[in-house]
Amino acid sequence: MPSSDKKLFLLDAMALIYRAFYALNKNPRVNSKGQNTSAILGFANTLYDLLKNERPTHIGVAFDTQAPTVRHADFLEYKANRQAMPDDLAQSIPWIKQLIEAFNIPVMFVDGYEADDVIGTLAKKAEKEGFTVFMMTPDKDFGQLVTENILMYKPGKMGEKPSVLGVNDICEKFGIQRTDQVKDFLGLAGDASDNIPGIPGIGPVATKKLLDEFDNVENIILHAAEIKNERVREKVLAHADQAVFSKQLATIILDVPIAFNERQLEYTQPDATRLKALLETLEFRAFTKRVFADLSLIPATETIKPASTTALSQAADLFSNVQESPELFPGTNPSIANTPHDYRLADTFGKRTELIAFLQQQKMFCFDTETTGTDAHMAELVGMSFAVAPHQAWYVPLPDNYNDCLKIVHEFKTLFENPAIEKTGQNLKFDISMLRWYHVEVKGNFFDTLLAHYLLHPDMRHNMDVLAETYLNYSPVPIENLIGKKGKNQLSMRTIDLETIKEYAAEDADVTLQLRQVFEPLLVETGTLPLFNNIENPLIPVLSSMEAEGVKLDVAFLADYSRQLFSEINTVESEIKQLAGINFNINSPKQLGEVLYEKLQIAGKPRLTKTKQYATGEDVLVKLAHKHPIIDKILDYRELVKLKSTYVDALPTMVNPRTGRIHTSFNQAVTTTGRLSSNNPNLQNIPVRTAKGREIRKAFIPRTGNYILLSADYSQIELRIIASISGDGNMQEDFRRGFDIHSATAARVFGIPIEAVDRDMRRNAKAINFGIVYGISSFGLAEQLGIARSEAADIINQYFIKYPGVKAYMNDTIAFARKHGYVETLMKRRRYLRDINSSNANIRGFAERNAINAPIQGSSADMIKIAMIDIHNEFAKLQFQSRMLLQVHDELVFDVHKNELEKVKLIVVEKMQNAIPLKVPVVVDINTGNNWLDAH
Repeated sequence: MPSSDKKLFLLDAMALIYRAFYALNKNPRVNSKGQNTSAILGFANTLYDLLKNERPTHIGVAFDTQAPTVRHADFLEYKANRQAMPDDLAQSIPWIKQLIEAFNIPVMFVDGYEADDVIGTLAKKAEKEGFTVFMMTPDKDFGQLVTENILMYKPGKMGEKPSVLGVNDICEKFGIQRTDQVKDFLGLAGDASDNIPGIPGIGPVATKKLLDEFDNVENIILHAAEIKNERVREKVLAHADQAVFSKQLATIILDVPIAFNERQLEYTQPDATRLKALLETLEFRAFTKRVFADLSLIPATETIKPASTTALSQAADLFSNVQESPELFPGTNPSIANTPHDYRLADTFGKRTELIAFLQQQKMFCFDTETTGTDAHMAELVGMSFAVAPHQAWYVPLPDNYNDCLKIVHEFKTLFENPAIEKTGQNLKFDISMLRWYHVEVKGNFFDTLLAHYLLHPDMRHNMDVLAETYLNYSPVPIENLIGKKGKNQLSMRTIDLETIKEYAAEDADVTLQLRQVFEPLLVETGTLPLFNNIENPLIPVLSSMEAEGVKLDVAFLADYSRQLFSEINTVESEIKQLAGINFNINSPKQLGEVLYEKLQIAGKPRLTKTKQYATGEDVLVKLAHKHPIIDKILDYRELVKLKSTYVDALPTMVNPRTGRIHTSFNQAVTTTGRLSSNNPNLQNIPVRTAKGREIRKAFIPRTGNYILLSADYSQIELRIIASISGDGNMQEDFRRGFDIHSATAARVFGIPIEAVDRDMRRNAKAINFGIVYGISSFGLAEQLGIARSEAADIINQYFIKYPGVKAYMNDTIAFARKHGYVETLMKRRRYLRDINSSNANIRGFAERNAINAPIQGSSADMIKIAMIDIHNEFAKLQFQSRMLLQVHDELVFDVHKNELEKVKLIVVEKMQNAIPLKVPVVVDINTGNNWLDAH
């Protein structure tokens, strides 16, 4: 490593920006204004890490310009195969330039030249001035510039540390003798990312051999007749001019008209005022704190004194050891330490009585619970907080002993169970579930701020700290500051002193109340208040009840099944090794790949993973199943191992010792479509596709012999919703006449009587029925059905001819999304589609598919939610012993008292069928059994 004290970092802006954008593309960061800040935040973090960890003495950031370069002038196809820049990314670039300038780092560009050329020119000039130069880029082209004093600095992937590549690293990577041969390598092998053609048919292996023998492109062409491999010789002779031209395209220009100004590139200090204002506009609050702390942006003389109220003074003292001092971050968000507030302790019978009397007079109050853990079915109450006005709140501490705690909680029982008082909270289901274990049923209308924000911005995060920082410009005390991060050293809330926990807990109720004041008018503005009031909030007690009920598990059955699977796994493992003719670790992708592709040679050109290992994923192996009998055995082995470890052995460990039952958690605010999800354990993911997977459902049983499980399942509900909202006459007629929809579709598409439809025709029709609203292409349908692409295209074309209403729905929905930026379900649930007008065809296509699908999936989700609410309320009204246990996609599972079975069937069918009126009949399939499999 060079030892120069002068370290110049030259950043390849666009390469780093693209990298940052796509790193967060699956989970984009969107602020309260709807701005996608993924690229800005990703680049900001990259820049911050560099400044903090590398401490450059000099730095500059190079950009491309819109002006054509000499390469474009010579070769119009240069980089022509690159997709248009995503709109969100294009809109981020001006912000990134402002960010760089706020850091007092020069932005460098020269019209007619690429950033590569600017960096290359400056790197060579800096080297002559005694600098060690680090070219920060993931672009392999820069390898040609590497010397003892000019290095490549590649940012790490997925949290890995950056890597510095020197001469030896580049030579080893390309298999060359000198780094300047990189441009020769690219001239021969080409570069698909930049559309540099190279010599067709000459790959990396042949390129290395040619360069090893002849040194460079020009010499290879000069001595082409001496190339021993006839095929390679002919290709070189035929494409000699193209090879020379490709090398020119790959060569970084080193004489760009730009001066090397050492003083201008010297890194000093960011412009703190400008940087702070920019980061606040972008809502990078956590990033702001890190930058201002680690990069020492605060002048030593600058401090902020908290207001001189008693509450503020106490708060500053209380959190001096657990929260960042207000002096540390001037101008960042207000916090408990510098915001006037009145948080009171209700720790005596008299104070509690006074508080209860006051709250009973209110039309609404906000409350929150403090507990010993996050599992509502295992945790214990530590305290409760209440708020009715901003900056005022009360905290009620509760004793450790359950019975003593119960007595105090029951002082508030009448208050909680008063239906005339509306309850506000953040993630109310948890608080309601906690109180349920203390025999308190929270009643009345609810306002859950988490669910409110979920309806407003389903793609964003919904935790209270983020919401407070985004909408209130306020930073609550993180729970980690009190009890530490998760792990064996994490403290219990019971160990925190009373005054500290009072401030923290009361703040939660106070902040939640303030969030309601922000969200309520936004729900009105977006037209989602009816959805919020009529579906999401009323569903809270339903899910809480289902979670508390849990489901009984036949642990003995699973133990037997585990032993059976263990035996089958051993048998299949032996068969695999016998077919392979070698003993190896089947669970090792590396060893498995070597067996399949090197020893057995089941594929001529095997796919490789990003880490250059042989691909052995299920999607790959399924396509190779016909090549060798070992493939089916491997797939069987994997299924058996997964069933045993993930379900059969794991489920018994999740039985709650309090109840002896499994208690899943249903999540309302996870999916963007409105569907519920399930975790700890995920009971929506119990396998159903294979016979061995379905066996696991036998383990879910009724509570006693007096009960029976009942499963109620919507039949083809999404297709019925398509028929209803598209208004397609043919599809509606097929449903009204009670036809099997897939057979009816096949009859229409293939132009034959429905009686003549065979199994393959129905299978093809089923694939298009379910695939059409997911935007399935002729290529995708052909691959799925194993037919020619032309045949698949003809099927899709015929489908749209026979069902013109469906095609019109798709076109109209995309047009609506392009105009408004969102689509809606039948109940006005919105799915926002920021990329619907993207100039990038791939990104726009993905948004269009979501636009078509979201109203259908979302309406289905709304429908079953309404049914659940209505069924739950009817059971309560009739005081049934029967209980609703599970919701799994389009299915509801009940634990039904046998004396109530016939009444339950009528109620369940009626409520499910009439949840949302459709223009076609809604069919509900009902079955019963002594376990879930028999009932399904």
